[in-house]
Amino acid sequence: MTQKTALITGASRGIGSAMAEQLALQGWHVVAVARTTGGLEDLDDRVKSHKLPGAGGLTLAPMDVTNDEAMRHLCLSIHQRWGGLQLWVHTAIHAAPLSPAGSLDAKDWDKSIATNIRATGQLIPMVEPLLKTGQGTAVFLDDPRAGQKFFGAYGASKAAQIALARSWAAETARIGPRVLILTPAPLPTATRARFFPGEDRAPLASLQDEATRLLNQL
Repeated sequence: MTQKTALITGASRGIGSAMAEQLALQGWHVVAVARTTGGLEDLDDRVKSHKLPGAGGLTLAPMDVTNDEAMRHLCLSIHQRWGGLQLWVHTAIHAAPLSPAGSLDAKDWDKSIATNIRATGQLIPMVEPLLKTGQGTAVFLDDPRAGQKFFGAYGASKAAQIALARSWAAETARIGPRVLILTPAPLPTATRARFFPGEDRAPLASLQDEATRLLNQL
C-alpha cells in the first residue's frame, strides 16, 4: 500500500505536534512545518523513541508560514517527491497577548493578520492542487473567541481564518478537496497558559488523547 503523506503547518508544539506524532506512528509520512527548529527536533525524537516497526517518517521543515516563497518552494517539493497530499492540518497561529481593544499593540495586530489570515489565504491556493491530486482533506481547528473581552486581536483574526476555511469548504463540497473544521477540547498548551494563568490544568484533555480523537473524525 502506498504510504500516505500529510502536511502539518504549526507542528512544533501543542495539538499540531501531537497530531503529527500520531500520524507518523500510524505509518504516515509527515511534512512538519514550524518556525521553532528545537520543537521540530523534539517531535522527531518522540517519534523515534517509540521504535514502532510500522511507523512512518518525518520531513522537518523549519520555516515561517508567512514566507510565501519558502512555502511555495515546499509545496513544489512535495509535488515533485510525493505527487500530492492526503492531509493538510493547519494549526499555525499567532496568539496575541490579551488586551483591551482600545490598547491593541500594533505589532501584535499586524502579526495576527499576517499569520492567522494572510498566510492562510496564501496557503490554500498552494496546497489545494496537492490535495486534489492526493484526494486529500484539509483540517482547520476552530477556537471561537471572537467577541470575548480582551481577545480582540486573536479572536478577530482566528474568526476570519475560520470564515475563509468555511468558504473554501462550501466551494469544494462537490469537487474536492474535502475541508473540515474541527473544535479541539480545552488543552494544556502554552498558549492557553498565557490566556488563563493560574488555571487548574488537571481537567484539561491530554494532547495525545485529543489528537487521536480529532484524527478519528477524518
